[in-house]
Amino acid sequence: MTKLRLAIVGAGPAGIYAADILLRAERSFDVSIDLFDHLPAPYGLVRYGVAPDHPRIKGIITALRDVLDRGDIRVFGNVRFGTDLTLDDLKKHYNAVIFATGAVRDADLNIPGIDAEGSYGAADFVSWYDGHPDYPREWPLEAKEVAVIGNGNVALDVARILAKHADDLLPTEIPANVYAGLKASPVTDVHVFGRRGPTSVKFTPLELRELGELRDVDMILYDEDFDYDEHARASIAGNKQIMVIDRVLQSWRQRETGEASRRLHLHFYAKPAEVVTDASGRVCALRYERTRPDGQGGVVGTGKFRETPVEAVYRAVGYFGSPLPGVPFDEKHGVIPNHEGQVINPDNNEQVYGVYATGWIKRGPVGLIGHTKSDAMETISHLINDVGNWWTPEAPQEDAIVELLEARGIRYTDLDGWHALDAHEIALGEPEGRARIKVVDRDEMVDISRGDTVATN
Repeated sequence: MTKLRLAIVGAGPAGIYAADILLRAERSFDVSIDLFDHLPAPYGLVRYGVAPDHPRIKGIITALRDVLDRGDIRVFGNVRFGTDLTLDDLKKHYNAVIFATGAVRDADLNIPGIDAEGSYGAADFVSWYDGHPDYPREWPLEAKEVAVIGNGNVALDVARILAKHADDLLPTEIPANVYAGLKASPVTDVHVFGRRGPTSVKFTPLELRELGELRDVDMILYDEDFDYDEHARASIAGNKQIMVIDRVLQSWRQRETGEASRRLHLHFYAKPAEVVTDASGRVCALRYERTRPDGQGGVVGTGKFRETPVEAVYRAVGYFGSPLPGVPFDEKHGVIPNHEGQVINPDNNEQVYGVYATGWIKRGPVGLIGHTKSDAMETISHLINDVGNWWTPEAPQEDAIVELLEARGIRYTDLDGWHALDAHEIALGEPEGRARIKVVDRDEMVDISRGDTVATN
């Protein structure tokens, strides 16, 4: 019987779902799967891209944990593809590889001043407050008035974390250094800017409702943004999600404001035009053009510009994929070029045998967890049908990859190591009544996972 030795690069939801779907699929061959990730801990953006006050979304980890804890998938953490392990290495030890590396960089926003001091990418900020081990431990939280550009869920996450009182984050797994930084923040006003109207936003009702639950934070909306045209009214009537979003926004318009110490402003029909800087090159305002509905669900510029004084700007206009050594990459769209998960050589549009993609690195950073599962199903279907085009590895034995990593001195972590780190973080949080306190330092994470040292908080 044929046996598939499969490597999956990326231990977030996309990679774990792909492994699970393959193991459950009807097939005429045995399967052995090794899951690699550059981080010492699994779960990708669920651990490092979801705000700490999202326990319902983080419940996804429970389902992912159940898959890994079955014991039929090996996990190798703290292994960097392209340096610790190359595509040639994978060809030597596996029949195929699926790349599920996601998209973690900020998409560009090409407006004047976007690179000024005090202008940040939302992805970097999210990585900081989620305790990503490869980001600085400190973050410059010195602004009283802040702009967040974008109308998606990440923009709302960033705005909420900036506006929320740090003490209200203590029941979560927020790292100690992040709590200290947010506690010292002098912020009073957070402004969220989106170029479309309230019925064209990209965030979900759940994310929006959570904004309105913030303690001691006024929600500020502007009447001029709610003069709906016929298309907007039809959208509300014909789409339940838009109807719920409109109800939430309309309820906020009726609230009394003026008593809270912080304010969160939602600006619609506001297309960012320039990050204005002062004489020293620091952010001092956001200049934007007022837009108006075009009658078909889009917007057009009005030629009227306004400025809102701010001391920091966060762009949350989407994520972007990163290239992988030796793997085709579409620089324009930030994805691995592919046909339904089969990687394609862009020079001749031919399939690159043995190489597959799933998740955001396959389709771009859009969609929710459900899309990730359907993505994986599509990719796995092709992988199974491509049995005649798999690689023929020289050393497919399961212990061969372990010997390779150890010979190179790679301090990899495994599933038992994650259990040890998980238990350690939970134990750190228990005395303070918290879900966990994340360990942030990479070396400390690896030490705890491998049992190399007795870690202290």
